[in-house]
Amino acid sequence: MNYDRNNREDDELSLGAKQAVVFGITLLVILLTAILVYIFTRDTKEDAGSIQTDSSITTDGGIAVITDPPATSAPETEAPETVEDIRPVTSIDDIIGDITTAVTSDETVGESAAESAPETSTWTPVVTAPDALAEQYPGVVLTETTDAGEAYVKQIIFLGDSTTYGLKYYEVLDGGKQTKQVWTPTSGTLTLDKQSFAKILYPDDNTEILIKDAAAKKKPNYMIITLGVNGISYLDEETFKKEYTNLIKDIQKASPDTIIMLQSIFPVARSYQYQKSINNEKINAANTWVVEIAKELGLRYLNTASVLMDAEGYLPEEYQNGDGLHLNEVSAALVIKYIRTHAYVE
Repeated sequence: MNYDRNNREDDELSLGAKQAVVFGITLLVILLTAILVYIFTRDTKEDAGSIQTDSSITTDGGIAVITDPPATSAPETEAPETVEDIRPVTSIDDIIGDITTAVTSDETVGESAAESAPETSTWTPVVTAPDALAEQYPGVVLTETTDAGEAYVKQIIFLGDSTTYGLKYYEVLDGGKQTKQVWTPTSGTLTLDKQSFAKILYPDDNTEILIKDAAAKKKPNYMIITLGVNGISYLDEETFKKEYTNLIKDIQKASPDTIIMLQSIFPVARSYQYQKSINNEKINAANTWVVEIAKELGLRYLNTASVLMDAEGYLPEEYQNGDGLHLNEVSAALVIKYIRTHAYVE
């Protein structure tokens, strides 16, 4: 009898222990769930308040920000832009013609270019005195010429990041937003260290292909490359030069007759809020790397940044589209005007 009672007591104790274990496990699951929800919610809020990590094009006006850092320990770079109701450019000359704002200590916009040359293949440039950088890198930095006109620009493919995509967005090239001259990924931006495997939207047939494959198909007469502004936030000089050089060699192998020009990275405005990651000191250093790459490979360099700077080297506020980094329709047109008046001369 006592044996049976003891068994019942043992069974009750065992049941109580099991219930206690189940209850403890349940509380632990609830606690872990709460912690995970907290962490996820906090990370989501922090991500929303800082920068995007995937490249994208904003749809409410403006150009895609450069938000494509490397997978490991990349610093913050750009913030989403907020510019709305941006008027597309209908004529570069309409915008450029009346601009006389000083862009360097020695030069004003709109005063250096002569009348546009006739749209013929017999255009012969008249080269003027070189600027300081051209004197430092003779035969590498393109110097001022008479205006080569639209016929020259129409032969150029523009490969690059979201600053290049802006040429399409602001319709400063033949075809406007449907232009076939701009090569960027569908995201609108391209980071230098991803050049070997990144795919651009090939506008001739709207397929996404590697840069070297696009060059092999198109075999353009001229190509202007504008890359590196995002990369300067995390790439050292050696890696920067290596990636840039590999990109150029891939293009040259795919299209040996294409004349490649390297364009300077553009300055940022004072209002750009991520100066710790991307600033004009880093940009100036990287532009030196770019011109040295051009010298090493026998290419030409476009010092376009020289007409996008105020007296202290910043992008003037009236030339940025609202985020302090990207150009607006006026400065995008200035870029094209500079290319036309600093044409490639064999």
